[in-house]
Amino acid sequence: MHYRPTIAILNNLEYDHADIFPDVAAIQRQFHHLVRTVPGNGRLIVNAEDARLAEVLAMGCWTPVESFGIDAGDWRARLIEADGSAFVVSHHGRELGAARWNLSGRHNVMNALAALAAAHAAGADIARALPALTDFRNVARRMELIGEHAGVRVYDDFAHHPTAIATTLAGLRARAGDARILVGMELRSNSMRMGAHADELAPSLRDADAVVFLKRAELPWEASRVVGALEGRGRTAASVDELLAALLDGARAGDHVVFMSNGGFEDAPRRFFAALATGKQ
Repeated sequence: MHYRPTIAILNNLEYDHADIFPDVAAIQRQFHHLVRTVPGNGRLIVNAEDARLAEVLAMGCWTPVESFGIDAGDWRARLIEADGSAFVVSHHGRELGAARWNLSGRHNVMNALAALAAAHAAGADIARALPALTDFRNVARRMELIGEHAGVRVYDDFAHHPTAIATTLAGLRARAGDARILVGMELRSNSMRMGAHADELAPSLRDADAVVFLKRAELPWEASRVVGALEGRGRTAASVDELLAALLDGARAGDHVVFMSNGGFEDAPRRFFAALATGKQ
C-alpha cells in the first residue's frame, strides 16, 4: 500500500484589520489547532515570510516543517521576469529548474512554491513537474483577462481587501511597465463597505493611474477621504453606468483597465469590454 503523508500548507496569516478582529492571539490559536492535527510523520509547508505564522509554530510544533518564500525559506524563487511570469525554483540552495506561466504577481509565485513543496513532500519529482505550470490556468476572476480591443486590455479581479489589491496591482505594474492602469472599484466586501480599511485603501492603489469608485447611496461611510488621499487620481460614480462612462471616456490605447470587486459588479467588466469593442457607451 502506497503511503500518502498528511500535508498542511500555512500560506498566510495576514493581520492588518485589527479594528475588526483585535484578538490576533485568538486567530493564531486556531491556526495552532490545525498544526496540532498534523501527525509527526506528516509535513507542514509554511510561508517563511509571515511573522505571525512563525509565532504560531513557536507555540509548539511536532511535525517536520519546510518553509517557502522569495526572500527566505527552504524553497525559493528567483524571478526571471519582474512580474513573476517566469522564475527559477531552488530547494535548499539547489536550483531545480525554471517555470514560465500565464500568471503574474509575487503572491502567485508564493502560491506556486507552496504547491511545489507539497508535491515534493508527496513524492513528486519537481524538476519534471515544473513544466506543468506552463499549462496551468488560474481560476476565474483572479486578474482574468476579459479581452483586448484597440490596445486596451480589460481584466476582472476578485478584490476584497487592501493587501490583495496592492499585490495584484503590483504584479500588473511589473508586467505593464509605464503603461497606464485604470481601476474601476466596487467596495463590496462587508469590511470594505463598513469603511474598516479606509486608511489602507489609498496606499493599496499606489500602482493605479486612475481609480473610479462605485459610491452607492447605501455605502455607510464617506469615500471622499480615500479619493482625496489619491491626490487627483480618484473619483466616485453614483452608478455602474456612470462608472463605465468615466472609464470609457478616459481609456486609450496601451491602457490596462481592471475591475475590482468580490461581488457581481452588475457585470461591469464585460459590459465595459462590449462597449469598448462596439464603440457604444
